[in-house]
Amino acid sequence: MKTACLTLFALSALIAQQRPGISTSAMAPDPNMANPIAARDSVFIEELTWIEVRDAIRAGKTTVIIATGGVEQNGPYLASGKHNYVLRAATEAIARKLGNTLVAPVVAFVPEGDISPPTGHMKYHATISLRPATFKALLTDIALSLAEHGFRRIILIGDSGGNQTGMKEVAAELKSKATIHFIPEYYDFYNSGALSKWTESQGIKEVDEGHHDNVVITAMVMTVDPGAARMKERRAKGKFSINGVPLDPAEKTIALGKKAIAYRAEVTVEAIKKAMATHPK
Repeated sequence: MKTACLTLFALSALIAQQRPGISTSAMAPDPNMANPIAARDSVFIEELTWIEVRDAIRAGKTTVIIATGGVEQNGPYLASGKHNYVLRAATEAIARKLGNTLVAPVVAFVPEGDISPPTGHMKYHATISLRPATFKALLTDIALSLAEHGFRRIILIGDSGGNQTGMKEVAAELKSKATIHFIPEYYDFYNSGALSKWTESQGIKEVDEGHHDNVVITAMVMTVDPGAARMKERRAKGKFSINGVPLDPAEKTIALGKKAIAYRAEVTVEAIKKAMATHPK
């Protein structure tokens, strides 16, 4: 049996050596190799090659955004990844407005309530929750990984309420190991009536229909993917509205979403710059 196992191991190693992309050299390329192609213009780390990220850091893009979203119930019309869709648009706008900034993959899993017995959003299907300690450990490892690669400033923002405490605590706990800023102003758009006031400033009046949804959030999601707001399906049933506000024409709703994203980016960048000035690296 031992001989058979060794033979199988040797055979597997031989096959691996013969398959392209699995050789020892492929798994450990020269860290200083030149980029053989033109670099892609993207702020998203997950869209870039390791060479493109390395070169971006060397060129001065040493600020990175870690954004936290969530997977939860969002009423009958919005995809469960609502916060992640919003962050896809918002983080790009913030990074490009801030300059010299890249964006880490959105942290899609966050505290959404006790898992068992379920509380909060965990009472509803599709929701995925993390324990607060798990969430903080995940954020910590992501932040330290990015700092190790040369990012000199780490920005934490969150699009959901259950994320805020953990991000604030991680930023405080890592301040001796990295220059890290938690920016609550990004989430403040949803708090203290700010969202309602901004919505009204756009000439929109809503009537609460009891859904975990509203016009502006739907509009922001639609800037990324109208399908995530079930546009076609709702039209077919005559339900392409929310809180008494029609969402057609879709182009108008998407324009509202882009305006909201631009506003949030402006407020967030201002807060980031203030944090940087108050706590220089």
